[in-house]
Amino acid sequence: MSQQHSAAPAPTPQTAPAPVPVAERPDWWRDAVIYQVYPRSFADADGDGMGDLEGIRSRLPYLRDLGVDAVWLSPFYASPQADAGYDVADYRAVDPMFGTLPDAEALIRDAHRLGLRVIVDLVPNHSSDQYDWFRRAVAEGPGSPLRERYHFRPGKGPDGELPPNDWESIFGGPAWTRVTEPDGTPGEWYLHLFAPEQPDFNWRHPAVGDEFRSILRFWLDKGVDGFRIDVAHGMVKADGLPDLGSHEQLRLLGNDVMPFFDQDGVHDIYRQWRRILDEYSGDRIFVAEAWTPTVERTANYVRPDELHQAFNFQYLGTHWDAAELRSVIDRTLDAMRPVGAPATWVLSNHDVTRHATRFANPPGLGTQIRQAGDRALGLRRARAATLLMLALPGSAYVYQGEELGLPDVVDLPDEVRQDPAYFRGAGQDGFRDGCRVPIPWTRGGGSYGFGGGGSWLPQPAGWGELSVEAQTGVAGSTLELYRSALALRREQPGLGAGDAVEWLPSPEGVLAFRRGEFVCVANTTAGPVEVPDHGRVLLTSGEVTGADGTVTVPGDTTVWWTGARD
Repeated sequence: MSQQHSAAPAPTPQTAPAPVPVAERPDWWRDAVIYQVYPRSFADADGDGMGDLEGIRSRLPYLRDLGVDAVWLSPFYASPQADAGYDVADYRAVDPMFGTLPDAEALIRDAHRLGLRVIVDLVPNHSSDQYDWFRRAVAEGPGSPLRERYHFRPGKGPDGELPPNDWESIFGGPAWTRVTEPDGTPGEWYLHLFAPEQPDFNWRHPAVGDEFRSILRFWLDKGVDGFRIDVAHGMVKADGLPDLGSHEQLRLLGNDVMPFFDQDGVHDIYRQWRRILDEYSGDRIFVAEAWTPTVERTANYVRPDELHQAFNFQYLGTHWDAAELRSVIDRTLDAMRPVGAPATWVLSNHDVTRHATRFANPPGLGTQIRQAGDRALGLRRARAATLLMLALPGSAYVYQGEELGLPDVVDLPDEVRQDPAYFRGAGQDGFRDGCRVPIPWTRGGGSYGFGGGGSWLPQPAGWGELSVEAQTGVAGSTLELYRSALALRREQPGLGAGDAVEWLPSPEGVLAFRRGEFVCVANTTAGPVEVPDHGRVLLTSGEVTGADGTVTVPGDTTVWWTGARD
């Protein structure tokens, strides 16, 4: 045998098979590919430079043709936008910058007609400081019953001038802000694990639970297919709000159980919510954003009577290294199997540097990176990592623009940044704006097809060559690679749902596994390796060659095979 395989499996790009209508796929979430839309940056219908619901609605056919199963929308609720909508002032209203409630209803209807499900963000750990409860709590002063729905405390020190405890905000600085009381004097402090404009709810107060059960029903009645729960590991705080005592709190996040994160009490809340969701038809789901120390702790969120999925942040943070990847894959599958939940896999989202840029840099720089790195290397690894992710058992998440191979924009001018963490002295790096730059749809135009004019964050010069228009129909482009991979994922019986892989012998630095007749080989090394020919090549992230029963896989390349030959 002597052959060469290119990145596209056929001379012309594949189009995903038409999705099965929404009502006809039970347990759809076990193998779903879910596409995250960041509404500000996806599509702008009214030309004001800010993405909106009508823009998203107009692009739903693109998502259908891409081959995804569901769309997850980051928050579009009424908000002062102190943290890009994660500070909610009204959970039952659409912010005018994004449209109206009828716009949301029309988007849901159109998505369903196209065979796409819609998942919306829910933000239950905190509200906006403009939420009616909080505004009244401050205005009514100490002793207001509404203050019990948040964490108001007197300060320490002779005059209460010190925060009630030593907790730090995730965005940097103290996790407490002191209010000015109605009489003009400095008064109590309130807890905010994120920005001061985001006061934390007290979930031990029954009114908070009542309110969110009502919010769930409001959106379920509108037809949404599920909720992504923001800070799902928060909400419940340890009794007494004890001091943490560490001066490295932010470094410990995600590595240790904290008195304000991953407390066991959150699971009682989710059992109540699950009973509500199960009242509705259509196999609707909850997805947890739960940053936990281990995948074993993450598995607690997806027990049969709680949530359906939880993001696998341990996988997202893993380097492009075969041994590390195999360890996380094994631990994930082992942790999810006993609770009967699907594994989930994710490489990028709105809070981390895009993986095409993360993989362009040396390991050890974290998930928020300020340098472009080696663009060609990053894209090559990102394409290979995508094929590896989509071959694993369970569900996968795709962040808007990664199907275009977009890099992070690491050189945004300081004056245009809007990440609230950027404006605080410590905490997260504050460079999340780089992954939130509006995506390009066309080669030209004032905003490369994003809208009628500019965009709320500036797009780089040359962005048009990465656009949907520039890549559509181009064999081997990153967009066509995604389209082909998602089409094959629907077609191949060995792909999608499951809870195990059969690891195959492979050279050092190479992952090889079998799922039925399907075989995936990922070379994470810089150089070529020879592997056995496993049958008919379905798809590759880069060019491979073969002869005499072996295939040469270049560095940073993934190959899909099927044992069933033509």
